[in-house]
Amino acid sequence: MSIKLLIVEDNVQIMGTLVDYLELDDYQIDCAYHGEAAFTFCSQNTYDIMIVDIMMPKLDGIAFVSQLRQQLDWQGPVLFLTAKDSLEDKTRAFQAGGDDYLVKPFALEELQLRLSALLKRGAHKADNSLQFHDLRLERNPLALFWKDRPVKLAPKQLKIVEKLLQKAPNVVTRSELIEYLWGDEPPKSDALRSHLYAIRTALSDANGSLLKTVHSQGFCLVPTTQPHD
Repeated sequence: MSIKLLIVEDNVQIMGTLVDYLELDDYQIDCAYHGEAAFTFCSQNTYDIMIVDIMMPKLDGIAFVSQLRQQLDWQGPVLFLTAKDSLEDKTRAFQAGGDDYLVKPFALEELQLRLSALLKRGAHKADNSLQFHDLRLERNPLALFWKDRPVKLAPKQLKIVEKLLQKAPNVVTRSELIEYLWGDEPPKSDALRSHLYAIRTALSDANGSLLKTVHSQGFCLVPTTQPHD
C-alpha cells in the first residue's frame, strides 16, 4: 500500500531529487514550497508522514509544524530537514512537534531509513496532560485540576489555560490567544477579557491568582506562592 507523504521544501532542485528517489519506494507524494501552502494541503488531505524544511518563505517549517499540531491536531511523524545544526535549532524543532532532524547535506539512503523508522514508530503521541506546579490539565477527557481539585471553566476558557500551560512560565500575548481561540475571525466584542476574568477568579486563593497580566506583553501562569500582581 502506498505511503502518503508531504514534502515541504522551497529548493526546487532538492524537492525534485527527493521526489525522484522516494517515488521508487512506493511513496505517494505531494509537494509544497512554503508553510502556508503546506498548511492548506493538510487542511484538505491526509498524510502518513511529512518531510519539512525549516528555512522557508511565508511560513517557516517550525511555525508550520507548530500550527499543524495545535490547530489541526495532526499526530503523524515529521522529519525536519535543515542546514542549521546548532543545539538551539534542534531544540526548537523538537519543541514544535518534530520527531526527527536531518542536517543538509544528507545521504538519500539515510533519509529513507529515518522515514522507515518513523513510520514503524507510529503516530506522534501527544501528552495526555499538561502541568505547571499544582495546576494540571487532562486532555482526554478535558478536565482542569488545581491542587487536585476540579476547576469548572467554559470550553474556550479551558483552551486558554491549555495555551498558557503549554508555554508556562513564559508569556502568551493577547494576539496569540485570540488567534488560538478564533483564528482569522475574532469576535467584535472583547470576549477574551471576560474569559480571562473568569480564569483569574477560578484560579485565585488567599495568595493571589495563578494568572498574571504582564503589562504591554500578555499573560502567564505563576505559582500563587510567588509574589505577583
